[in-house]
Parts: sequence; structure tokens; C-alpha cells
Amino acid sequence: MTRAIDARGVTKHYRTHLGLRRAPVLRGVDLQLARGGVLGLVGPNGSGKSTLLRLLAGVDGADGGALSVLDGSPLDAAVRRRVGYLPEGSLWPAELSARACLALFASIGGSPRRESRARADELLELVGLSHAATRALGKYSRGMSRRFGLAQAWLGAPDLVLLDEPTAGLDAEGFGALDALLERASDDGATVVLCTHLLSDLHERCDALAVLLDGRVAARGTPAEVLGAPGHWQLELEGLDDDAVASVEARVAELGGAVTRRAPAGRSLVEVYRGGRDAR
Repeated sequence: MTRAIDARGVTKHYRTHLGLRRAPVLRGVDLQLARGGVLGLVGPNGSGKSTLLRLLAGVDGADGGALSVLDGSPLDAAVRRRVGYLPEGSLWPAELSARACLALFASIGGSPRRESRARADELLELVGLSHAATRALGKYSRGMSRRFGLAQAWLGAPDLVLLDEPTAGLDAEGFGALDALLERASDDGATVVLCTHLLSDLHERCDALAVLLDGRVAARGTPAEVLGAPGHWQLELEGLDDDAVASVEARVAELGGAVTRRAPAGRSLVEVYRGGRDAR
């Protein structure tokens, strides 16, 4: 079976204190991931999430263990061309426009100029930046910069996309763009690894989760399996007034349960923006 990721006993250390001491970050990561779907990578700060993504992207090399990405070494240039990567702290050439920067990245990856230009324009349109395609990246807001980062991660039509905290600093329009790109990845059969701290990202966008603790994979499963609380349920009701909801709560009590939280459902900002545009 072909895998997007096959990590077995992967270790990584970093030099500290003037290079006199090696601090372990990854202590034997075992992670096998079939192609397709979205894996949420979670864990506390310092657990090794960003380090693992850097190894998968071929930015750094592992110190020990075996690591395969798309059935090859992540250090192989041919493999890296099939991987899209969005680091958490992304810095883009401030003097270049979004279109010029994507063209530069595409040329480095070996893509034909005409094909890469069309791909860049398509992605900038998808993330809502076509109106600012010729604006210098240094003049982008933080939310616009993160949306540009999403576009560059998908530039090479990658088979594996690595996203390190993609929603950090993302504006409301960017969440819609992220969902559209994840849908595109699904249609293309691509695999996405999404590192995040937001529970909404995990439940709504991930098919599976892997929990990193102390440099090791401590848990793996669906969001419901990893994050679920047995015996607890969330229901969203529609078309009922307050009296009807009170009747539902009374029936729950008759069955031996309890409604522990009640609040009106709301819309996300993305839905508000879409509704405003539709009303024009």
C-alpha cells in the first residue's frame, strides 16, 4: 500500500548552549498515513509538531529512524516538488508582488512559465487576492499574508500539503479559502497534514488526529475517538421556539439525562460575509 507518510522511530535533536548540548525534540516518532484525507497534528508547545513538519517538508533531516514521504526521501528534490508547505512564521519577499513571488517559486520548482502563471492567478482568485495580485507583499495585512501563504502551499498541485497553524492570523475570508483548498485537495486525492490548536479546526476539517507528546505519537484516531467524551452529546435544533426547547429538555430529564448547556446557534463570519454578497 502506498503511503503519504511512513515514519518509524524518527528522532531529531537541536544544538543548544553554544552547540555544547543536544536537546531531543523528536524521540521516536511512529506515524503511518495513507494517501488522501486531512490529518490533524496536535500537541502542546514544544512537543515537536513544527519540527516534524520541517522533516516531512525536507527542510531538515532526521537524526535517526526511517522517514519516507510519498514513497521517497523528503530530502529528494523530486519528492519535495510534490510537497506544499506553509510554515507557521512565514516571511515573504516584501518587495515582490504576490503574482511575482508565486512566479518565482514556480520557476524554482521547475514549472513552465505559462502554466505557473495561470495556476498562480487561479489560486490568487480562490483565496480572494486577485485584486491585490500586483501589490507588494510587504503592504499586505496579516490576514492577507496568511491567505497568500495558503496559495503558495498549493502552487505546485502537491500530493502532500503541510500546514503549520494555517488559521493563526487568518482573517474570516481566509477560513473560506482554506475550506475551498481542502475540498480541492480531497478532489485531487492529495493528503493534508494540518497542525493546529483550535478544536473547531480539528472537528470540522480533519478526518483523523495524531497527538504528539514529548516527541512521540501518544494517540491516534478520528476526532471523535481522540476528543470525544463518552456519554456526552451535542445537538443543534432548528425550527423550535423556547417552549418547544423546554419540552425537549424536560424529555431529556425523563430519560435520565441533563442539558448542561443551552445557547442560541449562530453564524460564522464567513457565512455573514457570503450572505452580504448574495444580498447585493
